Amino acid sequence: MARRIRAKGLAAGRIAAQIAEEIHETCGPQFGTTKIKSHRLSHGIALADVIEQVRALFERDAKPVPGIGETLLSAYESGLKKPGPEYLHYLCSVYRVEPLGLGYDGPCICGHGHRQSGVSGIPYREYGPGSLNLPRDDLWFPASSVEPNEDSDEEHENILRRTLLELLRGNNALKLDGPIVGAAEGIRRRMDETLVRATVSPNMMDQWEEATLAFGRQYTTTAPLRLLCDVLLELSAVRNAMSRRQPTDLQERLCRMAAQLSGLSGMIMINLGDHRLARSFFRTGRTAADETGDRALRAWVTARESLVPLYYGDAREALNLAKKSRDLAGAVSCAAQAMAPVVEARALAMISGVDSKKEVVEQAKRALSRARTAFSQMGNHEKEDMAFGYTERQLYFYQGDVLTKLGQTLEADVILGQALDKYQDHILDQTLIRFDQAQCRLIDGDIDESLKLALAALEKLNVEYRTELVMQAAFKLGESIAAKDPKHPLLVAFREELRKPSALGERSNGA
Repeated sequence: MARRIRAKGLAAGRIAAQIAEEIHETCGPQFGTTKIKSHRLSHGIALADVIEQVRALFERDAKPVPGIGETLLSAYESGLKKPGPEYLHYLCSVYRVEPLGLGYDGPCICGHGHRQSGVSGIPYREYGPGSLNLPRDDLWFPASSVEPNEDSDEEHENILRRTLLELLRGNNALKLDGPIVGAAEGIRRRMDETLVRATVSPNMMDQWEEATLAFGRQYTTTAPLRLLCDVLLELSAVRNAMSRRQPTDLQERLCRMAAQLSGLSGMIMINLGDHRLARSFFRTGRTAADETGDRALRAWVTARESLVPLYYGDAREALNLAKKSRDLAGAVSCAAQAMAPVVEARALAMISGVDSKKEVVEQAKRALSRARTAFSQMGNHEKEDMAFGYTERQLYFYQGDVLTKLGQTLEADVILGQALDKYQDHILDQTLIRFDQAQCRLIDGDIDESLKLALAALEKLNVEYRTELVMQAAFKLGESIAAKDPKHPLLVAFREELRKPSALGERSNGA
């Protein structure tokens, strides 16, 4: 049927996008033919042909060969999966249509038009082979978004899309600067407004929930700023849906996603070093979680929030928030039941310092014991989720961190070694583990080995992973080493490594 429609369309002088619309209208009701499949059928090509075109575009833009294959494209065409921003951009480029034409909401990350002339009345501009390297932003974005005149979702999203596109093009020197922070705060604030005001299709809800869980999985493998752009764009889409009152069951699911995406944004902000915005996102997450009545979710947001004062503020406040998280969880077996006692132990260790009194050490170790017990009672799906759950490797890492801060170096060495063996990704955590190992050597008086470990850890970091969280730990470790031996020959190399470009921008100058 599609073949006949295509033949007649070509004979009548129609373009591929118009033929695709007719195929979808005719075949969709009878065979469930999706919009994205209709476009391939309108071109009369096989899955393999589309894959080769996408790969050719990646090669043109000097990018690594993508992992997309016929199985994944078939999943897109059947509606089982939704392409991410980058693949969607290239599929739009292949078919010369906007995401909506392929059945997906929202503009493309590149911001410029893919449409051919005659489709939906919008003229198509031929960009040519260098289309991803256009020097002018006004070719990618509407004039109103280049010179923002009002605080709108579109402006904030365009800033994030521009940043995301630059990161996809390999510009890893981008910083968490004013416009990005402003966009993040704007999206969070609009979410707050929507939560106090508040119909989405079940299929769209499923896709959003799938995307939220996928972002949680990417938390360990994707550079923080890149992931932040993706998460905030998804949060903005959820907010738009919540701006219209939904049925109770859908509204609860939207609130859950809002809480998870806000919490994940707060976690990324911790890594990037903006503790003010991190707190704001966690506050938004709490507001959304309260709407669900889910104790485990509320406890998770609070446990994650406790890391802000743990890293950037008062350890006593972190201790209080951790206890609050434990109270919120109650008897519910969940990730927060394991996470909160670990934060308690870390806060106690920070308050007491290395010269710990016996009772404080025992207090911290009892908290770790509670964490291990709670972890054993968690569901398997939570034990595999680094962002929304709590994994065994995280438990090992934080136990080792507590023991390091308590000066229990022999025990800490064993636990930290086990933690590092379990990490195959999450560069930030691996680096912090290595810093703890260096701290253990320093406590034991082996300054030479301490510096070697610290220097090796820093040398493994690319610029996009030199976030404030990591660099702050590096500076503190360097200060501790310098206090012991200010003239150690390896200190010069360590300080040179600290001066290399980082993801901090100008904020690193005061560190």
